[in-house]
Amino acid sequence: MTDTETRTVRGGLGARGRGKPPKVVRMSVELPLWRALTGYRILTLVYTLCLVGLSYRKYDHPLGAAAYMGALTVWMVLTWRRTTSAERCTRHFLLADLGFAVGGILLTPLVDSHARIMDGAPTLPSIWTAGAVLGFAIKGGWRWAAVASSAVAVANLVERQELARDTIHNVVLVWVASVAIGYVVEVARASERTLARALQIEAATRERERLARDIHDSVLQVLAMVQRRGAAIGGEAAELGRMAGEQEVALRTLVAGGLVSPPRGGGPENAARTVPHPADGSEPDGRAAAPAAPAPAPEPDGDGPCDVRALLAPFAGAGVTFSEPGAAVLLRAAAAAELAAAVSAALDNVRVHAGDGARAWILVEDEPQAVIVTVRDDGPGIPEGRLADAEREGRMGVALSIRGRLRDLGGTAEWVSVPGQGTEVELTVPKGTAPEGGRRGKARA
Repeated sequence: MTDTETRTVRGGLGARGRGKPPKVVRMSVELPLWRALTGYRILTLVYTLCLVGLSYRKYDHPLGAAAYMGALTVWMVLTWRRTTSAERCTRHFLLADLGFAVGGILLTPLVDSHARIMDGAPTLPSIWTAGAVLGFAIKGGWRWAAVASSAVAVANLVERQELARDTIHNVVLVWVASVAIGYVVEVARASERTLARALQIEAATRERERLARDIHDSVLQVLAMVQRRGAAIGGEAAELGRMAGEQEVALRTLVAGGLVSPPRGGGPENAARTVPHPADGSEPDGRAAAPAAPAPAPEPDGDGPCDVRALLAPFAGAGVTFSEPGAAVLLRAAAAAELAAAVSAALDNVRVHAGDGARAWILVEDEPQAVIVTVRDDGPGIPEGRLADAEREGRMGVALSIRGRLRDLGGTAEWVSVPGQGTEVELTVPKGTAPEGGRRGKARA
């Protein structure tokens, strides 16, 4: 990370698709300060030239004043780009720039009369001197600014040869302003580094959640099914189910970030107690899984408009009623695929937790700014606080497969559940959105 630029990663690690480098955003809180300093030095040079020009005949040695101003002008022409960025503004340049300012102050008594100096006439570099000090402040912070402004203060006191009130006022003003700006620059740099780190952590977290969703939609559900079926069949299949249950717990712990610890010791009864169902983390009741729902339509290719109805219609069946508008409900293909995967996860919850005889209803609504899909069932409902408890325990089915997908789309997932009266999940996706990281894993029944 340089003084002027911080490289940050926005979005997921797969911001443009898996395997491709993340998008790099260059930003700098210092860049406007360098541009302002460049403009300040140019404007103050013009002001100083006018000031010296108007007082030219009042100097004791006007040719000396003109020679200094000519040298200062040449120096500015040759070095004005030096203050456009931290890389160009080197320490050697800052020292030379400060030397021009201090030299001009010390040269003033040689070209101007003592009477004019005592009357408060400006030094040869006048307010241009502050630009040299501000360069130290922006480049090195308040410590560099304090050193540079102290050098200017000493030069002003030597030039005036007494502690006049206006001299002290100007010295203190330059010193306080430069130190304050230097301190602000240091705080800004620290904030920029913190922001860059936070964005990197966010990118890594989003990529991890994406992988966890894919694992949850496939591997974890298969392992959970093998564990339940093995325990029901008994014999050698029970041992296989126990091993599958242990592997599911270990894998779930890994994708959840170590929030829960895998069980020590084995046994079919232990596996049955510690392995939750894949969707919301409720404790299994030993009942065999309900038959899988029909597989959703193939994930659409490309990123053009896609009719959400075509992806959700295959979920309809004997226990699932699908209601749709008469016209096409269009979303970008990647967003539609993620929405379908979230609906599939919601139906998994219904099949696993609501019972074999439970019915589900899918309602698609096409609003002007968003597409809303509601999944409702007539099961026993979810106890209050159960979803939050499951997420804290590392059971990330709802958090990743549903809420995580909708969050990446810029949408929301809301649950309304009353024990004994069923559960309703409302999925809202803004139109014109696509998930970060491109197309993700598609829904699996």
